Parts: sequence; C-alpha cells; structure tokens
Amino acid sequence: MMRLGSHEAHELNELLLSCTNSIQSMALFINQAQDPELRDMIVRHYSVHVQDYNMKVEYANRMISRDQLNIPALSMSPVAENPVYAYPGLQPRVQLQQLDDRAIVTSYLLTLKRAGREYAWSAMECSTPQLRAFLEDAFRMCSHQAFEVWSYMARKGLYPVEYATNTALQAMQQIYQPVSQHNPAQLYT
Repeated sequence: MMRLGSHEAHELNELLLSCTNSIQSMALFINQAQDPELRDMIVRHYSVHVQDYNMKVEYANRMISRDQLNIPALSMSPVAENPVYAYPGLQPRVQLQQLDDRAIVTSYLLTLKRAGREYAWSAMECSTPQLRAFLEDAFRMCSHQAFEVWSYMARKGLYPVEYATNTALQAMQQIYQPVSQHNPAQLYT
C-alpha cells in the first residue's frame, strides 16, 4: 500500500478544503449568473471539479484513485481581436444580496488561478508518483478552464487586453538569439 508523506497529507487536506469552497461557490454562481454563456460555461466545468474533489477523497482514504481526471481541451479560439480600451470601472460592493455576472466571472477566474498555483506547488513537492501525476492533471484542468474564463472576460470587455508594442517586441528580438547547437549535450561527451 502506498503511503503519503506528512507534507503530502497536509497539502491534500488544504486542496480538499479549497475544492469544497470552489464547488460550493460554483453552485451559487450557476444559480445567480444572468448571462446564459457564463452559466453554461460554469455548468460545463462543474462536473470535472466534482470529479477532482472525489479523486482527492480517494487519495485521502485509499492513497490511490483509479479514475483519470477529465481535463478539458485548451480552447484555441482567438481572443479579443479588437481589444476594448474603455473598461467599466470597478469598486467592491460592501453590501449585496446577489452577485452580478462580472463579480461571478471575476471570482471564478481568481479561484481557478489560485487553485492552479496550489496544484502546481503541491505537485512539485509530491513524492508519490500517482498523486503527483493527478496534481499535474488538476493544474492543467485549472489552466485550461482559466484560459476559457479569461477569454470570456476579454471578449466582454471585463479584463484588460494590452498587446506589446512593436518597439518592445523588436527590442526583445534583438536581445535573444537562438542556440545554434540542436543537441548541446554532445559538446560534453
């Protein structure tokens, strides 16, 4: 039987707690979202978050999961061909009964970004190969979903899209040159 290191058990506990929060938040977001596109996106993502949680519970209870995380494909659709330069102002609401779509999508994006960082960090610290592979998959799940959420926000003018200037790109292109050796390790043998 595989055993988790104490640091892995602590990380898994934090990830389970975080997942509980994410799933509960998503349930509220689904009920409160007004834009059908936003609601459909969260509904589509919801089941993989529940699967992710259940797999973590299996690791906590049996030290192994026989399931394979259903990682969504990375959306390759173009983002904000014509970026919006006049973004609506934002100020925290200190009293509210319901979230608007902007608050929902912002909260969801930040949740995915935070969870992704936690999965990446936990994977780097993990000495159990099966758990490490699962955490890497969970990172990719969050990364792919965060990109889809960010793309939605960029299209709706809710997230600034600033492209690099030609001057900045040209400076970078002048500084960095490719390595001419395709197999540099041969130089040392």
